[in-house]
Order: sequence, then C-alpha cells, then structure tokens
Amino acid sequence: MGQTRPRLAKPTLDKDLEKLSSVEDAARQTSRGLAAPGAALLFIVLVAIFAASYVTGHPGAVVVIAASALAAYMAMNIGANDVTNNIGAAVGARAMTMAFGLGLAAVFEIAGAVIAGGSVAGTIANNIMRAGVITDPNVMIWAMMAALLSAAVLINVATWLGAPISTTHSIVGSVMGAGIAAAGFSAINWATVGGITASWVLSPLLGAAIAAGLLFMIKETIIYREDKIASARTWVPILIGLMAGAFAGYLSLVGLGQLITVSKLTATAITLITGLAVWRLVIPVIARQSRGLENRNQSLRKLFRIPLVFAAALMSFAHGANDVSNAIGPLAAIVAAAQRGGVSAPVGIPLWELVIGGLGISLGLLLYGPKLVRLVGAEITKLNPMRAYCVSSSTALTVIVASWVGLPVSSTHIAVGAVFGVGFFREWYTRHSRRRYEYMRVRAGKDPDVGQEHEHDENEVKRRFLVRRSHFLSIIAAWMITLPASAALAALVATVIFALFV
Repeated sequence: MGQTRPRLAKPTLDKDLEKLSSVEDAARQTSRGLAAPGAALLFIVLVAIFAASYVTGHPGAVVVIAASALAAYMAMNIGANDVTNNIGAAVGARAMTMAFGLGLAAVFEIAGAVIAGGSVAGTIANNIMRAGVITDPNVMIWAMMAALLSAAVLINVATWLGAPISTTHSIVGSVMGAGIAAAGFSAINWATVGGITASWVLSPLLGAAIAAGLLFMIKETIIYREDKIASARTWVPILIGLMAGAFAGYLSLVGLGQLITVSKLTATAITLITGLAVWRLVIPVIARQSRGLENRNQSLRKLFRIPLVFAAALMSFAHGANDVSNAIGPLAAIVAAAQRGGVSAPVGIPLWELVIGGLGISLGLLLYGPKLVRLVGAEITKLNPMRAYCVSSSTALTVIVASWVGLPVSSTHIAVGAVFGVGFFREWYTRHSRRRYEYMRVRAGKDPDVGQEHEHDENEVKRRFLVRRSHFLSIIAAWMITLPASAALAALVATVIFALFV
C-alpha cells in the first residue's frame, strides 16, 4: 500500500481569502457610504473659496466666508428634503426615471434660484425682523448665523429620519427665534409674519383648487369622451402651450424684470406668443405619439408624459425661485451687516449668493434626495400621469405666484394640498358627474363586465382616499410643530452664541 502524500497547500488559505474578500467588500460599501458626505464637505469648502474671491479685502470677510459655508450647508439640506415634491409625483407615476428626474430638477432649481430668487430672499433678509430694533451689526450677524445653523440642523435630522418637512417654516421660525433672543419680541415684524403665516394656510387651498380645476378639465375633455385619443391630440398640446406661456410670462416679469423694465402689456404679449408657438410645435409630436394607441385610459399615460415633464421642470424652477431664500436670506443680511457696519438699510441680494443657493439645493437633491423622492412618490395616491400632472402644475403655478409677490410659501404643503384637492375632487366627481355617468352607462351597455369593474374601482377609490384623510392630522401637526420647534432651537443657539461672541 502506497504512502499517502502530504497536502502541501495550506487548508485555511481559501477561508482567509474569503475573509479578505469580505473585508474588501465592506470597505467598498463603507467608502460608498462616505462618498455623499465627502462630496458635501468638498462643496462647502469650494463655496468658502468662492465667497472669499468676492469678499476678500472687504470688512468682515472671515465672517462672510463662514456664513457662506453655513448657507451652502443649509441649501443642501433644502435640496435633500424639499425638492422631492418637484419630481416625486412624476417618478411615482413612472412618467420619468429617478435619474432623469434628479437631473431635470437640478438644472431648473439652479435656473430658478439665479434668475428669479431675489424677491423672496429679500423678504427673509429684510422683513421678518423689524428695522431699527437691532442696531448692533455684530448682534445681527450672530443672530442670522444662529438661524441658519439651527434651521439646517433641524432639516438635516428630519431628512435623516425620512420626514419631509417645510424648510420655509424652519427658516422663518429660526429667524424669529434668533431675533427674539437678540432683542425680545419687539424685534419681530409681526405683521409680516402674520402675512407669511396666512399664505401658508391659503396657498395649499389655492393649490388644491388649481389641481381640482385641471383634473376637471382633463376628465371632461379627454378621459370621459368617446374617442379619448382624438381628444388628447387636441387638448394635450393646449395644456403644454398654456404652461409654456405662463412660464414665459413669469420669466419676463421676474427674470428679465431684474435687467430691464418689462411692462405688463409686453409680458402678456410674450405669454401669448410663447404659448401659441409651443402649442403649434407640439401638435405633430403628440400626433406621432398617439399613432396606434388603443382607445383606453392606459394609452393616455404615454401622451401625458411630455406635459408632466414640463410640469416637473416648471415646478423645479418655481421652487428654486422661492426656496433659495431659505438659505440666502440670512446670508444676505449677514453680508450687509458685516460690510456696511450697520443694519438700517434694506439688504440687496448679490448674484453670487443666489448661485451658492441654487448649486447647494441641486447638490443636496442629487446626493440625498432619492430616499425622500421614493417616499413622496409612494405615499401619493397611486398616481397616474394625468393626476401627477395636475399636482405638479398646481404646485408650480401657486409657488410662482407667491414668488412673484415675494411671499415665502411651503412647496411641501402646497403639494400636499394639491393631492388632497385631486382626491376630494375625484370623490365628488365619481358621485355627481353626469358626463361620467352617461359614459359608464354607454360602456356598460356594450360590455356587461364594465359594471362590475366600475364598482371595484369605486371601492378602491374610497379606500385609497380614506388613507389620505388619515394623514391629515399628521400634516396639520407638522405645520404646527415645525415653526415653534425651529424658533425654540434658534433662540437657544443664539443665546449660547451671544454669550460666547457678543
């Protein structure tokens, strides 16, 4: 019997290699998890360098650079938490991919912030605190620094917990809390705060009304028509033209109005010409898309993808114009106080500050937005492109009107109001629409199974909107809690900062 040859290979080598592979995989996962915070930190450093190029040699340069870095941190948190409303509906309706939606929102957020963000930012910087009550520029600087820091931390924690909150409520409450800590309740311009608060109540109602009106028009003119596709060929280009015209008119007044004087007559002409031109251009596009489609609601999803992309782009632009103020308003007040040595004159909004806000919002969305985009898209009632278009369009138009008049509004709450508007309208329309009743009666005559399917659909609609109602109290609670919580945190932070630096 031959002698057994000894095994020369080390029996544990394969196990050791497996362990090494596991360690390498873990290292890759860890480095991937650190990529987003690393990119955010790099952006903050670059913003500090960017701000230094504008303020070096001016009074208070160090403070302004630090405030710019803090504003960049705040802007990224706004992008991570708040911009989900812009594309959540479209992604949830599967009208666009997550990557396309993030890219679209990033581009139009920057454009909105830079072109039309100055008006609302001026409201945050000038009108929440009363002029002349805080006369020491150092007190104003540190109060606004405390407001930025507390609002940014609060939004960061909310994003980490997966809770979409109002970033506008956060910064307005933080500015109030820091102002009260600096000079008491007399430091706050309560009339302006009252107007802002009223807009928070009225704007969701306006968003709900616009969304319901749009859905009514779509149902009456397209969905409950005998030939849906032919109706869509007529009305979808009109919807796109209306949005393009409104966008052009808004741009001409708010955007071009910062460079040249644009009369209302000129803006109206721009609105009409742009709307008609876009309407005419998209007619053949919609006609090509509609070829070969079956005469059913499912086919309308394809035709409404272009309007929904327009709506998401417009909403992102409007959000950038309105919510950039949440990061840039306090920064503008800090820059003015540091460079002028006084706090009495109104604060202007330089372009470089708006650029910081727009880039920060977009980067925050790209780095941390997907989590809440999925959340918002899943929580909105089983959206199809038609309903998502109504939600996005109404939110965009409401935010645009608010930006036009300089009111900081919550896009989160407007979007929620639009969802409720669509939901409650659908319940009412299901029970009371004569056109829908006649349409279903004719279909039931042609196909006996339609009656059973229709009964199932109505039960599903009732169940779905009962779920939406169950969130109503939590939404009201978020409205009530965010502002006082941010005010209390800012007052605490400001008190500590004043004790250390003032």
